[in-house]
Amino acid sequence: MIGRRVLILVPHPDDEIVGCAAAIVRARAAGREIFALYLTTGIAPVEMQWRWQRADQAARVRRRRDEALRVAARIGLQPLEFLPWPARTLRHHLPEVRARAAALLADPALAIDTVWSPAYEGGHQDHDVTNMLASTFHDAGGGVQVLEFAEYNYRDGIVRSHEFVASSHDDVVLVLTAEERQLKADLLGTYASERANLRHVEIGRERFRHLARYDYSRPPHASPLFYERFQWIPFRHPRVDFTSPAQICAAIAQFRRAPSA
Repeated sequence: MIGRRVLILVPHPDDEIVGCAAAIVRARAAGREIFALYLTTGIAPVEMQWRWQRADQAARVRRRRDEALRVAARIGLQPLEFLPWPARTLRHHLPEVRARAAALLADPALAIDTVWSPAYEGGHQDHDVTNMLASTFHDAGGGVQVLEFAEYNYRDGIVRSHEFVASSHDDVVLVLTAEERQLKADLLGTYASERANLRHVEIGRERFRHLARYDYSRPPHASPLFYERFQWIPFRHPRVDFTSPAQICAAIAQFRRAPSA
């Protein structure tokens, strides 16, 4: 199920560790080749930052990339490319991102046979559109299997880590050993720039399955989604995503209507 030559679609540098650190380590131990395409910088757009932080935007992007490279070197993950778009903007770049991923999947030197993607779960808007992009490769056939991994969601108003919104008989749960838990904690710690945003991540298990069939015209579950939890704040705080699920569904629908999709 894991695949022999895997491409992980990573919405932000750190999702590869939050969602599948132990899976990567086990796959590498079994002789699999694991590659990563990082779809955004992981840093929100400069105009969303506090004014006094905006001059440091480039430095924050470099720091996040350096963290990703250190993590990858430690676990044998092979970064292929870091795409330039800020976090929370992936929905505006879907044709370009899909084209780049498709080019990698078509590269005979890479010979990718499996794609891993975050689940459609409302954890972050970029996770959800990544899942939709992964579904286009599943629907296109061509012998590439697509797996999804759970990260976090807010179903029923509870923060849930490594649980799918709706479980299925296809779910595979990896129970981490004590050594794997320590390694995952260390890897998360390497992403020091994201420490404040990773406190909810549970490190005792990871969960995979073949890509489920989703209705992308609807949010993953009833509101509030995880990224909506603090939208009640009456001012534009940089750490709060004020995008609505309706906007994400509309962007997905627009992309799926395009002939190239």
